[in-house]
Amino acid sequence: MAQAAERADGGGRRNPQRTRARILEAARTAFCARGVDGATMEDIARRAEVNKRMVYHYFGNKEDLYLAVLEDTYEDRRLHDSQLDLRHADPQEGMRRLIRASFDYCRRHPEYIKLLIVENINGARHLRRSTKVHNLHLQVLDDIGELLQRGSRIGLFRAHADPTQVFMTIASLCFFYHSNNATLSAILESDLAAPLASTAREAHVEEVIMGYLRPRTEREGQPRTFA
Repeated sequence: MAQAAERADGGGRRNPQRTRARILEAARTAFCARGVDGATMEDIARRAEVNKRMVYHYFGNKEDLYLAVLEDTYEDRRLHDSQLDLRHADPQEGMRRLIRASFDYCRRHPEYIKLLIVENINGARHLRRSTKVHNLHLQVLDDIGELLQRGSRIGLFRAHADPTQVFMTIASLCFFYHSNNATLSAILESDLAAPLASTAREAHVEEVIMGYLRPRTEREGQPRTFA
């Protein structure tokens, strides 16, 4: 049964990676729709077009499958950031690039928003088991710190801005708009998912963060020289 489920493309050759990816995608859809408790292995197997035994074969149990989905989702999110080439960008342009990319990722990946909501409802009890997700974020924190240092040295950014605080501000402003889009649209009687509204909010978020990073004093705005 397991071997048969791994055959793909009509060529008779096994493709474990493709089977695993199908199961992950099916599980992501199920967990977004029904949460961890509501999703079933039967439903996930049906969506992936494999037998339930194959799901257990690859992931062991539902809790481990859910954690694998979380890790895969965060890995895709951070891979998106890694392609921005922040190390070679002008500090201001690099920061703007990161903000825009973060906002756009949330806009184009509603499953990312839904999974984070599910895991927060669960108190991050699954995510706490993962060392992978923590390690995935080390690079973006390092990149932000490097941008802040370079920008501060040449007088573009305020001194001593905290990379972790800046990361959380970018994440929160981008996430909040998309996670609360439906309720905000109802309250404000406006379709905030419309392209013009989304673009306007993206520009506002970018300027709020860049405004915070501007030097607070004339002295902070002076490039620093080193003996």
